[in-house]
Amino acid sequence: MAQFERFMKYVEKTPEYSRFLQTDDTPWKADSGDTAWMLTSTMLVLLMTIPGLALFYGGMVRVNNVLATAMQCLSITALVTFLWQCVGYSIAFAPVDQVRDHAFIGDSSRMWLLGVDMKSYHQNAPTIPESVFCMFQLTFAIITPAVICGSFAERMKYESMLVFMALWHIFTYCPLAHCVWHPEGFLFKTGLLDYAGGCVVEIPSGVAGLVSSYMVGHRVGFGIERFEPHNILLTFMGASLLWVGWFGFNAGSAGFSGDRTGLAMLTSQIAAAMASLTWMFTEWFIRKKSSLLGMMSGSIAGLVAITPACGYVDTTGAFVIGFLAGPFCYGGIQLKHYCGFDDALDAFGVHAIGALFGTLMTGLFARAHICGLNGWLYGNGNQFVCQIYGVLFAVGYTAVTTYLELKLIDMTLGLRVSAQHEAEGLDVSIHGESIVDTGGKKLDGSAHSRESNNGSTQDKSAEGGGTAGKDLAAFTDPIYGVNL
Repeated sequence: MAQFERFMKYVEKTPEYSRFLQTDDTPWKADSGDTAWMLTSTMLVLLMTIPGLALFYGGMVRVNNVLATAMQCLSITALVTFLWQCVGYSIAFAPVDQVRDHAFIGDSSRMWLLGVDMKSYHQNAPTIPESVFCMFQLTFAIITPAVICGSFAERMKYESMLVFMALWHIFTYCPLAHCVWHPEGFLFKTGLLDYAGGCVVEIPSGVAGLVSSYMVGHRVGFGIERFEPHNILLTFMGASLLWVGWFGFNAGSAGFSGDRTGLAMLTSQIAAAMASLTWMFTEWFIRKKSSLLGMMSGSIAGLVAITPACGYVDTTGAFVIGFLAGPFCYGGIQLKHYCGFDDALDAFGVHAIGALFGTLMTGLFARAHICGLNGWLYGNGNQFVCQIYGVLFAVGYTAVTTYLELKLIDMTLGLRVSAQHEAEGLDVSIHGESIVDTGGKKLDGSAHSRESNNGSTQDKSAEGGGTAGKDLAAFTDPIYGVNL
């Protein structure tokens, strides 16, 4: 509790939050500069999912699953927006005066966004309209479940995915957001430092990806075939959008345009650059080759690791976090080969491992002149303990709720597509469309033969399936394949 009190005393002294302490008879007015920056940040974060993540994942899957992957990102964007209006925002961010002593979850005061108007503001961002704050937080709620799709790529039923994402948003994401970011949340009061979503976005999405990869099962050919991405340039375009969009993600989490906003942007750039370099050199040392996909993965790892720390550490801390995040996450993605789970696009290896590392490093490198609290390296060992506590809760709560949600769906709808649909690809078998030439044949999910755009690879799927691992250009590890 002492940690929380020291942090709040520092926050209350900052000019950006002075309006939060105003008297009731003082008319509230939004700051135009803060509002403009937060509108920009909101658009940047939304671009991280559509088209950023859709392109990033779409380039790494097999060519007959590209549209299904993009469809998942677009569907989650629409579905979560509806749920956010209905109940999600109220569960996560109901106003303080409505949820006193609600340590775990909000209430119904903001359901259907009732009370959100041009004159309302939220205590987390008192200089901008609540509508802007609500929209900004919605973009976080959208991208978090979209990241999970990377773990069960190419093999989960579409309808089961939709139900899972709805349950996960309501019962996993929203309570975590309340606990960590809401002033009444118990992790917030404990003193956990999580600037932009280590324990809300990155760790939960990665852990949920791990659980879902076990529950859905591995793809045909996993551990046998060397699975290759079908279009690395597409993935590069997605990674570039993610990198740029992350400035809205991290710097926008300040809730205003000011000195800490600039610091969060700078530390994010430093960490991303250093992690991409150290990942490249690690790969070069181990495999004797450096790859574009490796550097892209390194940059994402650095951005993930700095996410909880970007507004609390100085540039030296950002350098160290990024420098270590590259090799740390490089090792994290190797776990699937030793533990036997098919984390197809490395959502767990990069997001969960990277954010776990970054959250703990925040407890080492936090500076009092930036956030009011020092880390362990500067004499405050209690902060590191708070970070461990937050990580353990995020991992445990996410793992349990995700397992229960997937188990319920598996018992009712089932989780996995048929072997025949997996062999044919989800683009045709589920969505009835394809980006490859079908030779004029009807896209009805029946047997078909098609050739990739460059004419170098053919796949022929037989009625009844069961041969996908041998006949399809598969994808296990976009960087290292199977034999390490």
